[in-house]
Amino acid sequence: MKQPTELTSWKTLAQLRDQLQHLTLRDLFRSDPDRGPRMVAEQAGWRLDYSKQIVNDEVLRALFALAREVDLSGRVEAMFRGERINATEDRAVLHVALRAAREEGFVVDGVDLAPQVHAVLDRMAEFSRRVRRGTWTGHTSRPIRSIVNIGIGGSDLGPSMAARALRPYCDESLSLRFVANVDGADFDDAVRDLDPAETLVIVSSKTFTTQETMANARAARQWLVGALGDERAVARHFVAVSTNAKAVAAFGIDTANMFEFWEWVGGRYSVDSAIGLSLMLAIGPEQFSDFLGGFRAMDQHFRAAPLERNLPILLGLLGVWNANFRGSQALAVLPYDQSLARFPAYLQQLDMESNGKSVTMDGGAVSWSTGPVVFGEPGTNGQHAFYQLIHQGTSVIPCDFIGVARTHAPVVVDGVRHHDLLLANLLAQSRALAFGRTAAEVRAEGTREDLVAHRVFPGNRPSNTLLAESLTPATLGALIALYEHKVFVQGVLWGVNSFDQWGVELGKTLAQQILPALASADAPPSDSSTDGMLQWLRDRRQ
Repeated sequence: MKQPTELTSWKTLAQLRDQLQHLTLRDLFRSDPDRGPRMVAEQAGWRLDYSKQIVNDEVLRALFALAREVDLSGRVEAMFRGERINATEDRAVLHVALRAAREEGFVVDGVDLAPQVHAVLDRMAEFSRRVRRGTWTGHTSRPIRSIVNIGIGGSDLGPSMAARALRPYCDESLSLRFVANVDGADFDDAVRDLDPAETLVIVSSKTFTTQETMANARAARQWLVGALGDERAVARHFVAVSTNAKAVAAFGIDTANMFEFWEWVGGRYSVDSAIGLSLMLAIGPEQFSDFLGGFRAMDQHFRAAPLERNLPILLGLLGVWNANFRGSQALAVLPYDQSLARFPAYLQQLDMESNGKSVTMDGGAVSWSTGPVVFGEPGTNGQHAFYQLIHQGTSVIPCDFIGVARTHAPVVVDGVRHHDLLLANLLAQSRALAFGRTAAEVRAEGTREDLVAHRVFPGNRPSNTLLAESLTPATLGALIALYEHKVFVQGVLWGVNSFDQWGVELGKTLAQQILPALASADAPPSDSSTDGMLQWLRDRRQ
């Protein structure tokens, strides 16, 4: 397998970087008055403005040449055809099958997966309607008023993010809580004001053996049975999202209330599978169908649109330009919509677990930058936290701004619309990062000479801006799919496998080995640092 750095187009990009190192966004906009409207692409309800990236047409042509040289289109087709592109685990990558239309099908190795997928979606919909209508009742015949989703990683981040984002579409009579951390405080915070007799617990674990999830599931079981006084209550208050029917039954959950998903569903790509049951309960089956429709619209665009107008490909290529040719090691995701408060955390797993790799597909060592550090907070909160570093720090951090034209919370005070303030800040931050403020401009404002240097903004900080008319189930689904595919694009360009995650295994294995040592000094010795901390903890836990 040829390394990316050996590719002709990669070398061309390196030459362009050297030739254009003094190029600024001020220069680019000055020389091209139509740059703003020209560097825009739209699809599936989203408008991408990438004009504030430090690229010219020559760089873009070289990036598109890179995509062609690695046969990106071929890799995309291989994924949609169900080929085993996850080579290290010998699996197909089929999250796109989770949102395939019932009538279109999704055939892999001669088997149509769509009927399987829609059979589960139909069962989820039927169950959701019963809970939402009050015909599914708990052990004491009372309707469900609270739902607790227990999972971790993708089994938590996806549905919790989406439920927060789509709160205006949620049934207000249902209280939705999420438990992920094995710290007992997380479980306690989630259930302390809930009535067990009116609570449904969803245990989401593919294997039904995930350590943190099962510890919290047992805590929930103890809490519920202790309050209701009958082991039989488990069958009416617990459902499972899993593939392990035997373990589910052993826990006391009726396997008729187990919602299946498959080995080919990766955790960070699972919110549109049965892992999204809590979301479907909250927003209803019809809105969940719209959510899947947004994914599907972006999938179709990703598969069919030319490179030059393809949103996930544009985002992926520009990210590679920033990381590998301009030296950026991070990406700030900045949603100017409070509903998307959990979206940066969701993307942390999607991006960093997928492309945080230092080994190529064929087992060679990586000598180029791969996945960036992803972080972010909603605007305007982040402006009063870390934007100082983004504007004037020594690290250049590309930004993705996300906003919507219409809000679900139209607060107006003294004739001032809060959403207008929010959008004005989004546009201002994007502009300030791009163009900065020169010493001459600072002086023209009447600033004292000794403060001029402190008030200069270097600018030339790249950003994308994604805008939608409003945040709906469909536009949220499309946004998630956009970033899913962007991550895949970058994995292909970097020559890494975006669909395994071996890096999460070692810590879990060592935790199992260390666990007995917290209770007993007779456990086998470890290293001097760990042993010293264990002794300190044991002494103070007596």
